Formats: sequence, C-alpha cells, structure tokens
Amino acid sequence: MEGSVRCSANYVPLSPLSFLERAAVVYADRTAVVYGDKKYTWRGTRDRCLRIASSLAHLGITRGDIVAVLSANVPAMYELHFGVPMTGAVLCTLNTRHDAAMVSVLLKHCEAKVLFVESHFLKIAQEAVKLLLASKAAMPLLIIISDSNEPFHKTSSPATSHVLEYETLLKSSSPQFEIKWPLDECDPISINYTSGTTSRPKGVIYSHRGAYLNAIATILFNDITTMPVYLWTVPMFHCNGWCLAWGMAAQGGTNICIRNVTAKVVFDSIAFHKVTHMGGAPTVLNMIINAPIAERKPLPWKVGVMTGAAPPPPHVMSKMEELGFHMTHAYGLTETYGPATVCTWMPEWDSLPLNERAKLKARQGLHHIGMEEIDIKDPVTMQSVPADGRTMGEVMLRGNTVMSGYYKDLSATEEAMAGGWFRSGDLGVRQADLYIQIKDRSKDIIISGGENISTIEVESVLFSHPAVLEAAVVGRPDEHWGETPCAFIKLKDGANATVEDIIGFCRARLPHYMAPRTVIFEDLPKTSTGKTQKFVLREKAKALGSLSRKGGSRL
Repeated sequence: MEGSVRCSANYVPLSPLSFLERAAVVYADRTAVVYGDKKYTWRGTRDRCLRIASSLAHLGITRGDIVAVLSANVPAMYELHFGVPMTGAVLCTLNTRHDAAMVSVLLKHCEAKVLFVESHFLKIAQEAVKLLLASKAAMPLLIIISDSNEPFHKTSSPATSHVLEYETLLKSSSPQFEIKWPLDECDPISINYTSGTTSRPKGVIYSHRGAYLNAIATILFNDITTMPVYLWTVPMFHCNGWCLAWGMAAQGGTNICIRNVTAKVVFDSIAFHKVTHMGGAPTVLNMIINAPIAERKPLPWKVGVMTGAAPPPPHVMSKMEELGFHMTHAYGLTETYGPATVCTWMPEWDSLPLNERAKLKARQGLHHIGMEEIDIKDPVTMQSVPADGRTMGEVMLRGNTVMSGYYKDLSATEEAMAGGWFRSGDLGVRQADLYIQIKDRSKDIIISGGENISTIEVESVLFSHPAVLEAAVVGRPDEHWGETPCAFIKLKDGANATVEDIIGFCRARLPHYMAPRTVIFEDLPKTSTGKTQKFVLREKAKALGSLSRKGGSRL
C-alpha cells in the first residue's frame, strides 16, 4: 500500500532468542534454572549462554554449522538451546537412549563440528567417535559436560585426548558476545532426528520462525501464565522439549531440571518446588498413576500436564485427573515442532461423568493457533472425509509450524508434502464437532474380514483392565479373517490375569470382531523414545503362524 515501508523499525526476523533477551531484563533476578542445589537467574542464564556462544565462535563455529549435544535435562542442555543459535549455528539434540552405532550414524549424517556430551554418556560418545574414525568420517570436537560429582579426566584415547570441558570453557569466555541473529526468520535453528520407529531416522529442520510460533502457541493452549514452575519430565532432545525450552524463557518460568524421571522424583519435585506445569507421554502418565502409595504426595494445587507423543488411553487420563492433575491433550509429530493440535476443553463437558470426560479429552482436537489447518483426507483423492466419526483418512496439516524439510533428503521432503499438505501417516476420523481422533498409524491398522480395527481402541480397553500395566495390539495372520488382533501385555507387579480373562474383558466392552483372539504376556520392546516397537511385535505375531477358523462367527 502506498506509504508503507518495510524496515528495521517495523520488521525483525522472528527468533526465540528474543525470549531470552527479554527474560534477562524483565525477570533478571528471578530463578531460571534449578538442578539439585544449583540455581541460576535469568540474568545469569543469559550470561552463561553468551559465554558458550563466545567460546564456540572462538573455536571456529559460525553461521550454518551444526553443533550436536548428547545430554539429559541438565542446565547445560537448556543453555545450549540459546548459546548455539546465538552463533548462527544449528543445534542438533541427540536422543540419549541411542546406542553408539546410531549416534555415529547421526553425527556422520549431520556433519556436526562439535559434540557436547554429558559425562554420563561419555562411553557412548567415545564408541561413536571410534566408529567415525574407522569410517574415515570427520570427527567432531568433544566438549564434556561434567557431572559435579564425577569430574572428567582426560585419557590417552584418541576419542578423548583432545577434548574440552563445559564449565571451564564458560569461565574462560567473555559474555560480551555479539549475537548473530538470523538473516532470515526461516533460517534453521535446530535439527531433530525422528525416533526411527519405521526406518532410519530423518533429520527434521526447524526454523527460527517456526520455533518462535510453536513456543507461543504451546504456552497459550497450556494456559502457561507468567513465572510458571516447569518440571522437565519431557526430554529436551525430543522436539526441543516440545518447544518449551524456548517457551519457558518467554514467560520467565523456572525450569526444574531432573536427570531421571521416576514417579517418586515427580511427586517429590512437585511438592518441593511447587511445580505448576509439566509434560509427559502416556508412558510417563502410566508410571505416575501406578506409583506405590508410599511414593505419592498430595499436589499443592492442580498441576497442568500436557500429554502427547502417543494417543493416551482414556483410563490413564481419568486416573491422572483423579490424582489432581489437569490434563491437556496435544497431538503432533517431530515434523510439526511437537504439538500441532489441542483438544480444547468446553465448559459444558464439566458436568459429564469422569469416564465420559476422559474419552472426550483423549481426542486429538483441532489445530492450535500456530498451525493453519488440519484435515482428514483420502490420501489418493485428497478429498476431506465426512465428519461422521467413522470414515477414516490420513491426518494432514499445513501451516507455519510444519518443518522446513528433511536434512539432505529433498525427495523425502517432497513426498511428505505432496499436494500442499504435510502427510502425517496417521489415520483418523473427524467427529461431528469437527474434532479429530487418531485411530492408528496407517501401517498398524488391522483389516479383519474387511473390517478396519483400530489397535488404539483395543489398547484403550486393555489399559482399563485392573491387572494391565502396558498393552500393544498388532495383527496376527488368520486363515479365515485375513488377520485378527493379537495382544501383547505386561501385567502390573503382583497382578494376575489369564488369556481367557483378557479376551472376555475385551468382548464385554468391544464388538467381538475387535477383541483379541491371541494374548501373550511379556515385556514390550520399546524404541529409544519409549514408544512400543510394533514392527517387532508384528514379526512375533507372524511367527506364531496363522490361526485356523474355530466356531465361525465372531458376532
């Protein structure tokens, strides 16, 4: 429009680094990070981030370089979310549950110039570096994040003889560092590798813009007001802590860092630090609701909990509410910066029975304000499915909080975004109120006698059995029906249940064709991010052989 201009007065590239700059002024002397007996203010946290940025620049790190970190949720991990991008470099947080072989694959793929490694994971890093040396790949400079109780000592090993130590670097560096702000808000800020439940992990590229918007959206839909106390039960290596590593700075929150997530640690931390918010996948919620009475402590108030990463069983949601937690259900993927939708609660639902409320809250809802649109579409015709709660299609998203792409894999990027939408690979339905509900991953759906069986629905019923701790359902070959549900179950300590008990329980609560015909009691195989490895279970079910027809009808 005539008279308008675009200049530095009215346009600045969006970046979550600005959250820290503001927090260091507004919340300067308020506590930013707590870890054991260590405490840092927001002013002090900014100082430490600038020092690590200064040291990285001194080591030759510059715009576009990749800096990797292998660490639990400790203060250094939090600081690196700001210190690395302050240099213009790209942060790559590695999953601490990966083995050395996978770490070496990821380091080789991303060509990290520096690897920050917490001392607890040093052996994994050493082995990974040895594998890099053996493959003649470039070796990153190691910087050790020492545990205060376990000081690091150099060895003659090539993997550790030329290393630096985090706190030593900070002390020797100046906080007088000029931040290298992004030239374009779409410049990369981080790379997050997918968990690899289906194939080799892919490097998902996050931009400064997307991280800024998703952090704000996540704050808003979780009702995180100023100066919250956030308990870090979500790994920061997972979608940068669902973007709340940056989001906490926006609100001047106190980050309670913990190394190990156990029910006792969660209850103790909430009571001691007066925690207001936390997050966790359904596996974490399951651990909390099954905590021994001796480990539980009364909550100081309703603690907000964001859950996602996998569809939470309604039974688990209702038990968390009974304990006094306020549940917020989000849905998303690594490719959507973590949370992309939220099941926004309506006040008229408050009067419903607890189990009905839990079923409503277990839905994935609709897109948050940072995401432009979500839809359930036929993946071939790209037509939207009717909002009848029955017709399944693929969950697709588009908006400003969808990834920039897969690092070094343009073909995979184009395939994922074919048709102008990001294709999630999740199957779902749209309810009459337009809220979406995930039914399964496309590869997990069971087709039995021409009927689609949602393994998530069957698993939700199994989780409500009083003896069941964990459950996963896959298809087993069946001579007559093609395939039928096969349930793998881990029982609670001291609990007992028979195959007949489990099948009868399901048949009383589901259409009979959806009830498992096979039940196996054993520990469930997990990925490095705690997700059940269904491909392993599918192979086990296949190895059982095909079921023969017995008794005909399942109705």
